[in-house]
Amino acid sequence: MIRAWLIRYGRRRRLVAAALAALAVMSGFIATRPEPAPTVLVAARDLSPGLLGPGDLTPAALNHPPTGAVRAAAAGQILASPMRKGEPLTDVRLLHSYRLPPGMVATPVRIADAATASLLTPGATITVLAAGEETHPARAVAEDVRIITIPRTPKTTSETHGALIVLATTPTQAAELASAQTTGHLSITIKSDAT
Repeated sequence: MIRAWLIRYGRRRRLVAAALAALAVMSGFIATRPEPAPTVLVAARDLSPGLLGPGDLTPAALNHPPTGAVRAAAAGQILASPMRKGEPLTDVRLLHSYRLPPGMVATPVRIADAATASLLTPGATITVLAAGEETHPARAVAEDVRIITIPRTPKTTSETHGALIVLATTPTQAAELASAQTTGHLSITIKSDAT
């Protein structure tokens, strides 16, 4: 009788051990199972700086999204720098995230030659020149100012009205630029990054 009880006990012990082993395996699997990748917005195609449209961004699962990755709709906001297709959008790429230095203002100006804008990128340093009458030489209106963004404009508009750029300037430079735009045409020189 004792022997029968030992046999039954041994069987139960093996069953309990097998159940505990199975439970340990399942717990290990659950603990090491990767979390689902978060969904963030990425560029649907190569994007230029400017107003973001509904089709410019698409949601995508990304295992290790960068800090500040945008997850909600961003249509209608302004992209401050170019993006490559598939690149995740981060908050610092949007114009509202650009922090102007103390005492500076964002100043939109229109340069006469629209093709010049294709040479520019946000963050570049330029000098803005104003040319009025043909008998007077061009003069520097704002020197060593930084480009914040270059909004996209329709091709037909840029061909007739030049190119719009947004600069970080002092209030005095902003007033000079506003005055120069009403009396003449604006052009630029681009400062080399090496200088």
